[in-house]
Amino acid sequence: MSDERKLNGKSNSKDEQLEQFRVDDRGKKLTTNQGLKVSNDEFSLKAGVRGPTIMEDFHFREKMTHFDHERIPERVVHARGFAAHGEFQVYDDSMKQYTRAKFLQDPTVKTPVFVRFSTVVGSRGSADTVRDVRGFATKFYTDEGNYDLVGNNIPIFFIQDAIKFPDMVHAIKPEPHNEIPQASSAHDTFWDFVANNQETAHMIMWLMSDRAIPRSFRMMDGFGVHTFRLVNENGKSHFVKFHWRSTLGAHSLVWDEAQKISGEDPDFHRRDLWENIEKGNFPEYELGVQIINEEDEFKFDFDILDATKIWPEEDVPVKIIGKMVLFRNVDNAFAEIEQVAFHPGHVVPGIDFTNDPLLQGRLFSYTDTQLIRLGGPNFHEIPINRPVCPFHNNQRDGFHRQTINVGKVSYHKNSLAGNTPAPASVEEGGFAHYQEKVEGRKIQARSDSFKDHFSQATLFWNSMSKPEKEHITHAFQFELGKVESQSVQQQVVDMFANVNLELAREIANYLGVNPPKSGGSNVTKSSPALSQLNTKFSPKTRKVAVILTDNFNGPNVNFVLEQMKENGLQPEIISEKLGMVRGSDGTMLKVNHTFLTTESVLFDAVYMVRGSRTSKKFNKDAAHFIHEAFTHYKPIGATGEGKKWLEVNGIENAPGVVTANDNGQFTREFINAVKGHRFWHRKLV
Repeated sequence: MSDERKLNGKSNSKDEQLEQFRVDDRGKKLTTNQGLKVSNDEFSLKAGVRGPTIMEDFHFREKMTHFDHERIPERVVHARGFAAHGEFQVYDDSMKQYTRAKFLQDPTVKTPVFVRFSTVVGSRGSADTVRDVRGFATKFYTDEGNYDLVGNNIPIFFIQDAIKFPDMVHAIKPEPHNEIPQASSAHDTFWDFVANNQETAHMIMWLMSDRAIPRSFRMMDGFGVHTFRLVNENGKSHFVKFHWRSTLGAHSLVWDEAQKISGEDPDFHRRDLWENIEKGNFPEYELGVQIINEEDEFKFDFDILDATKIWPEEDVPVKIIGKMVLFRNVDNAFAEIEQVAFHPGHVVPGIDFTNDPLLQGRLFSYTDTQLIRLGGPNFHEIPINRPVCPFHNNQRDGFHRQTINVGKVSYHKNSLAGNTPAPASVEEGGFAHYQEKVEGRKIQARSDSFKDHFSQATLFWNSMSKPEKEHITHAFQFELGKVESQSVQQQVVDMFANVNLELAREIANYLGVNPPKSGGSNVTKSSPALSQLNTKFSPKTRKVAVILTDNFNGPNVNFVLEQMKENGLQPEIISEKLGMVRGSDGTMLKVNHTFLTTESVLFDAVYMVRGSRTSKKFNKDAAHFIHEAFTHYKPIGATGEGKKWLEVNGIENAPGVVTANDNGQFTREFINAVKGHRFWHRKLV
């Protein structure tokens, strides 16, 4: 990892706290967990060299017992995850008018953060690039306590009430009779749930979109999903939604690419995050807020507490207030990534809750699940979960207690310890729940304002570009094509006729079920902000496959490679064998991969150089490599002998294919093409 990034001031407090728990075993003598030095770690204690093992062997029993208990229950959802450390800093003090939260007020404070990205459905051993929602959970270690913003890369959710969450998860998980399929929604029970719980319509449109197969964690936006409250020093409340915006933009894979990466590199996303942080390419995300005055709660054509709805940015603009940078990888994946415990109920003064029924259920569920996963009520004492500020209360004992509380008093109120620890007033920084007026009958029902399930699903469809609509249509066809029940297929087609009639008919035609005769939507509104064609575009950190063999033009290639690196691209050389490859002028370049050890789907672009000395096998492998990049709409550049190869294969004049003769012009055009990411109007050959 780069040493250029140095923490200072308050931002270093979490790092200093964790330091006492870091252990480097290199160069040390082997001991038991009690510190006793061990003289033998090869053989258990036996009664004779061929006799039975003796129970007296405490070292064997300790070692084996610990091994037997090394695994804790994985998360029911979000089991497959990866994470990194960083810091967050607001740009100015403009949030003071909205919230008491100090870390959102003072631009001189750098707040340590720990961010865990994840997939929802698959187990810990599943692949990274499956079609799925991605978790985006951030733990802020503030001076007022830990604040957890526990969200996803999609701004809405499947359901409106938390009581439906077990049903939704049971439906989308592998089917219980055969535990198939893994990490996939393309099966009967999930789509049966969708068809019979139509509040899912909007979320399904997002799940079928490119947002569900992100290019990387670094090129993915995040959302708090729920409506929260901000409360200022005067007790005034505003409704808020939180957004994370990647400074590289939100970009995605294509479906064929995502499936192949799952086989080529199941760790594609976690590897990308780890390697880029190690290289100093620190992921950055800006924090944005959408704010609604309390008196405007009911002025919209949707319920702002409905978790299946967005607040369109054209109606409620996103205000960017700060930036988060991730600059340090974990020291130990289990200790940090697996044991980190997030909870939307971990808040600080100035951030509060609303009556969103999905959020209300999560406030119970998250503590409950940590109790079973992490072995008891003291999970807050695990190093990665400990706040950076001191904590004092009358909670005692339980599994894995680390704190050694002194004194005889462990209750409130008391006189023996001067009635301490004592509650803090609001003026002293104490948390006080917002005093919202609540009245009504006890009832198991849902507000009529939650009953519109299709208008925003249509809004999303209307906001998509032509290629994005094609991808959504193909995703429906793939997913429902895996469904065995024709009845379920028909129900889903009929359901999505309420979103867009033509979409439903295209799905029906592919599946061979009855196309809907009526339906459609009167919604004509669109939100351009929802299309990924309107995100940020940058060539930085894009991986470029450089295909060459011996006798390449050394000066020209070196010039192009240097220009790539100066513009933030990451070129990697592919040749016939590992080792070094020699240019015509004696230039020597290190080979990173061969066609045996890598694939086109693992790169964002291809630079074809070749060389005058190539074998038939090399040409065949290169042809497959570039053809696949071409069919995935990626930028392709070629110089020298490489241009001849493109001409032979008839793709030299296609969009996104750069073959300029002048080295400087070629480099500028190629880097600009890489910035464009994909060329959807390319005619495939």
